[in-house]
This record gives sequence, C-alpha cells and structure tokens, in this order.
Amino acid sequence: MKSEDNKVIPKVQLIEITDAQEGQRLDNFLMKLLKGVPKSRIYRIIRKGEVRINKGRCDAKRKVQLGDIVRIPPIRVAEEKQLISAPGYLIAALKRDILFEDDAILVINKPSGFAVHGGSGISSGVIEALRELRPDSRFLELVHRLDRDTSGCLIIAKKRSALRTLHEYFRGDGVKKNYLALLHGRWERQKLMVDQPLLKNISQGGERMVKVSASGKPSKTLFRRMALYHDTTLVEASPFTGRTHQIRVHAGWLGHAIIGDDRYGENEINKGFRRRGYKRLFLHAHKLQFAHPVNGEIMKLVAPLPDDLQALLDKEQ
Repeated sequence: MKSEDNKVIPKVQLIEITDAQEGQRLDNFLMKLLKGVPKSRIYRIIRKGEVRINKGRCDAKRKVQLGDIVRIPPIRVAEEKQLISAPGYLIAALKRDILFEDDAILVINKPSGFAVHGGSGISSGVIEALRELRPDSRFLELVHRLDRDTSGCLIIAKKRSALRTLHEYFRGDGVKKNYLALLHGRWERQKLMVDQPLLKNISQGGERMVKVSASGKPSKTLFRRMALYHDTTLVEASPFTGRTHQIRVHAGWLGHAIIGDDRYGENEINKGFRRRGYKRLFLHAHKLQFAHPVNGEIMKLVAPLPDDLQALLDKEQ
C-alpha cells in the first residue's frame, strides 16, 4: 500500500529527447523529470545501470542529445505540492512587467527583493514562479542573473538553442548592459573607467563578500554621471565583465557607495534614507542590447525605473 504523499511509476518509461532538453546533463535532466526523488536515489539508479541511453549504460555527466531514447526504471515519486508559492506581488509583476516575448526568449522587468532562483534558504525565486505560472511551457531557463535587490532587465530562454547562443554572448562582448545607480555624495567627474580586479570570499558570518584585490579577477565598469543632486549622484554604470557584485564594489572603490547597499554601503547614510522612507538598493538594470539568438535582429530593451526609485529621484531634484 503506497503512502498518500507518494506515487509509483509502475512501468519502465522510454523518453525521447527533444530540442527543449538537448544538451542537459543526464543527472540534471532526471532531477527535473523526477521531482521529489532524492538526488542520491537518482545517482544510484544511474550507477546501477537502471537508467540507459539508447540501450547502453551511461554516466551522470553525459549530455543527452536530440533523438536519444532514455530508459527510466519504475520509481517512487513524491506527489507535487500545490504550486504557486511565490508572493502575490511577484506573481503580479511577472504577469505585468514583460518587456519582450517571442518563441525563443522572454525579457521581464524583475522587481527588487526577489532572488532569480531558489536556494540558500529561499524556497522559490523568479524562475520557479515563472514555471509555476506557465506549466505548459516546455523550457524556461535563466540566461543570466541579477542580485536579489537589483531590479530591471532579466532574460529567460524558451529554447535550449537560444540559451546556448545567449550564453556565448554573455561570455564574450555580445551583450551591452547599462545600469542606473544612485551614489552617495557628489561625484564631480563626468565619467571614469574603473579597472580594478575583484576577489570573492566568504566572511565570518557566512556572507559572500567581494573586494578589490590584486589577486582577484580582472573587472571593468564604466561610470557616467547622469545627474548631480545636493548629496547624491545618479550614474549610468556599464560593466564590461560580469563579476559578482561588481558595480556595487566598484562604486564603493570610487568612494561613493550605492544608496541602500546594506553590504558595501555606509550604515548611517542608509539609515538616513530609510527614515525618509527609502529602503532598497538603488541599482536598476536599465538597458540591454544584443542580437536576437534566432534571427539576429538587434534588440534594444529598456526597463523603466520602478515607482519607488523614480519617486526618490523626484525628491532629490
């Protein structure tokens, strides 16, 4: 007699790999297919030869190819729980703030305060919420990442071929990225290329921290001044590399931390802005430019500033 929380797939399944699944590692493919099955169980059935590709034994790291036939043995799978677990504000934003969509890609204006994916104590992120909202979509994968507190342009691939092409763009110089950031203090320069290597480490409290260090990876960000206010400066930041927290750390190196940055900013300054009703990091992925991964058309996408950021700028003027 089976538990109410589990179901048994009683028969061997033979699954043909489609374009949406091509290129995935076998273990990752099985984890998505067999939701609720422990990872240890998945690796065990691969190791014992119960999972086969085109009738042959296979390794967990093998990448499945278009047309492959994958044999899945009978296995107990946890029943899927009720899906929509994301907050209502995130669900509403994902429905409303679509900047572009076709058969290959989806670009959204990500709201601040939400991780792009679950993990590290976060049960559900943007990509999980999108999959829940669109259960009939065969493929939805993040092309790149934004920090949890950063808003703005986020690309999701709807085809594996589009994902591969866009990953190549991001690894090279195929994507132009422009962020808007409000810095503390008056930055008197018009523009500056910050070319400072960044080193990622873990602090004593377990937080991931990044610092300027000669032993770090090469990192370049171009800062352009957009507006000068009484005690703040609006800048456009264009990263030429994609290091963790790059713009935030480079802004701090300038001596002008981003307003609302509780990791690299100044506590007293942030407290002052919170007393004025402003509580978030002022960093927004404003523009993206890249060639469409299928037809090659040049895409120029702009994510409008969220209302709370625009309201702060209106007060600064």
